[in-house]
Amino acid sequence: MPVQTNQSLSVDCAVFGFDGESLKALLIERPTYNALDRLKLPGSMILENETLPEAAYRVLEEATGLRKRDLYLKQMEIFSDPNRVSGDELEWINRKHGIRTVRVVTVGFYALLKLDRRTTDYTSSKGARWVTVDVIQRLAMDHKEILSTALGHLCREMQQSPVAFELLPKKFTIRALQRLFEAALGIEIDNRNFRKKMLSSGFLHATGEKEQGVAHKPAEYYTFDRSAYRRAVKDKLRMNWV
Repeated sequence: MPVQTNQSLSVDCAVFGFDGESLKALLIERPTYNALDRLKLPGSMILENETLPEAAYRVLEEATGLRKRDLYLKQMEIFSDPNRVSGDELEWINRKHGIRTVRVVTVGFYALLKLDRRTTDYTSSKGARWVTVDVIQRLAMDHKEILSTALGHLCREMQQSPVAFELLPKKFTIRALQRLFEAALGIEIDNRNFRKKMLSSGFLHATGEKEQGVAHKPAEYYTFDRSAYRRAVKDKLRMNWV
């Protein structure tokens, strides 16, 4: 017997990636329907046999090709305004999912991933695009609100935990780490103070490798010592990341 789709509950995921210069969000381009906004966040009605996180991971695997182990996922808020989806948008949902509902409540998640060529090739093949967060003006339904809410959650978490490293490759430069904070938080950071703070934390290890083929002075690559951070947390040592 086929698994039934829940008629009124969905998940929507704000997926963030960092390309070394700007923070980007993954947007799905849907076919034109009655002149509705074409770009939306990855999302779906949930199935009756899955939990909310299971539904979110399903959506993310379909959109990015990545499995649970390759993603950082966090549930945030519930969006339950009775009119959040109405009119043509509600009709689009009913037609797409083969359901007949008059209201959809969605649970918002945000996900972080390491943005590499393999991932961008996969998302492009699915008709999705990575768009710099700062330039996104309109999205379908209330997805701009969901995206803005997710960005707020991410910014707060970046200042209180090492979640930024979920967006960076295993080896990174301090310049790239600083640029990520600046791009996400929308601020300028003094590079000398930032570098001093990161190196004095004891959480970064120099690899002995440097950038190759760059126009500027090659920067050294570092890795994040997650074990050292966990020991510090266990000893009740906290760090304000910026």
